[in-house]
Amino acid sequence: MANFETVEIKTDVLICGGGMAACGAAVEAAYWAKKNGLKVTLVDKAAMDRSGAVAMGLSAINQYVGLKDGQNTLKDYCNYVRNDLMGVTREDLVTNIARHVDSSVHLMEKWGLPIWTDADGKYVHEGRWQLMINGESYKVLVAEAAKNALGMENIHERVFLVEPIIENGKAVGAVGFSTRENKFYVFKCKTMLVCMGGAVHVFRPRSIGEGLGRSWYPPFNSGASTYFTLKAGAEMTCQEVRFIPVRFKDAYGPVGAWFLLFKSRATNALDENYMQTRRDELEKWKPYGLVKPVPANLRNWLMMLDVMEGKGPILMRTEEAIEKLSQEAPDEKSRKKKLKELESEAWEDFLDMTISQAILWAATNTAPEEKPSEIAACEPYFIGSHSGASGAWVSGPEDIAPPEYFWGYSHMTTVKGMFAAGDASGASSHKFSSGSLTEGRICGKAMVKYAVENTDEPTIDNAKVEALKKAILAPLDMFEEHKGYTVDPDVNPNYIRPKQFMFRLQKIMDEYAGGVTAQFTTSKKNLDKGLELLDFLREDSEKIAAENLHELTRAWENIHRMWQAESHIRTILFREETRWPGYYFRSDFPSMKDDWLVFANCIWHPESGEWEMVKRDIKYISV
Repeated sequence: MANFETVEIKTDVLICGGGMAACGAAVEAAYWAKKNGLKVTLVDKAAMDRSGAVAMGLSAINQYVGLKDGQNTLKDYCNYVRNDLMGVTREDLVTNIARHVDSSVHLMEKWGLPIWTDADGKYVHEGRWQLMINGESYKVLVAEAAKNALGMENIHERVFLVEPIIENGKAVGAVGFSTRENKFYVFKCKTMLVCMGGAVHVFRPRSIGEGLGRSWYPPFNSGASTYFTLKAGAEMTCQEVRFIPVRFKDAYGPVGAWFLLFKSRATNALDENYMQTRRDELEKWKPYGLVKPVPANLRNWLMMLDVMEGKGPILMRTEEAIEKLSQEAPDEKSRKKKLKELESEAWEDFLDMTISQAILWAATNTAPEEKPSEIAACEPYFIGSHSGASGAWVSGPEDIAPPEYFWGYSHMTTVKGMFAAGDASGASSHKFSSGSLTEGRICGKAMVKYAVENTDEPTIDNAKVEALKKAILAPLDMFEEHKGYTVDPDVNPNYIRPKQFMFRLQKIMDEYAGGVTAQFTTSKKNLDKGLELLDFLREDSEKIAAENLHELTRAWENIHRMWQAESHIRTILFREETRWPGYYFRSDFPSMKDDWLVFANCIWHPESGEWEMVKRDIKYISV
């Protein structure tokens, strides 16, 4: 076994992750822990300043309900989320986040986040629920607040947590390794929060070659949340609901500001607006096809139908939108000034959050005020905070959750002491960054309450720790033992390198689980074949090799992705209908079914290694 020092750290509350949910949990848990004499520890694979889904920044806060001004209600927001997810949502969780999210936004503004305001000092809305921000340093500001709350002595950056530790059905710790030095970490805790992001690069990306690794969702989100909760034996939900955003092609720039703020339209190559020419298609997906706004997956679907008929490329008519808005000026001088302001805002939208899109525009001589720009559907991602819903099945809040949805502590998984927030918690879509931070805050308070009421010290079998250490570091030993067998260490019959393992996983998922090259279409025959090939891949995972710490990180990221892939295939196979065309289409079950207006959940049982698939009823609540 590789020569690694074992570092043991004991704490009361363990926060696994460093993104928005983790920062929210850190701020809240630190406050309540101080009052109760408890220790809070945060562990992040990256560095908190630029960790998580908003690492590059953000141009808008996408969840702000505005309860105080009376323009919206909690019921309004629940209806919006319910419709966008085609009826499949946990309204108790959505409501719990929505009723607290405004205070989180105000808190972030207090920390220094610049939110756009108009001449009257009111927030500038991108859409009904979105606020425009100058957000290049969004994550830096939030991370600073979390660091100040916890103290750097309680934060461990660049430590990759690989495996949870469960004893007697209770979460008592986690193990992993430093990505910078030869240290193996053992964290012991009374309660833990899983908030390590969603998953990207499970499917083959559109961008290849020099663009490999480019994606809409950050590439370092590799399925750790799903892996941790699955391996712990937690019940999972909505694992079939992958998210496919439409973005500016190749650099994945955001389209929200163009549709909502600039009021742009998208057309096919024949100058047809597919939202109008294909409106009859929405009738097939009633009642959700007839609501406003049209659900994200159905907007995707209408566009995809045009693409499949050869009417592409699809174009965002930036030049039209800018010209139309500039015409609102009262005179020519004002119009020219307005034109410059709009051009600046168009570039700023990318520079705040997707710098690569601005670079691509510059490289292709694209002036948004002069010509349109191509948009396309991305490859699938697993994300519980946006318009996806995959994640752990968690307890709702006691005051509003139906009895079936409550088991002791708000947002705790079905594993005692293990909580989930952000992209790790399922069926509570449209929380985005502000809602993820809010859910983290909710968990932070609930976890301290749990630790106060469950005072048993964590006990971990040392033999189990040693076995985990040996297994986690095994790829390093595998490479050292066999690297001399061939002239080229990338080609070796004794092992597989992490990148080749990832390519194999992506090929399976792309071709059999409905990826880009399959036009997001799949069927039972394809899914069964995908499971068969995943079995072979699981065998190969025992022979994965790592040359150094960097590759060791890549190795375990890809094993985590493999578990996310299997939970997805099994759940999409279980749900015998197509409920989210535009995210995926089952050719053998091409329509929605009333008896599938339920949650499709899965559990992996650690004792037997068997999977269990279950239906859970949807309970809408009145708020």
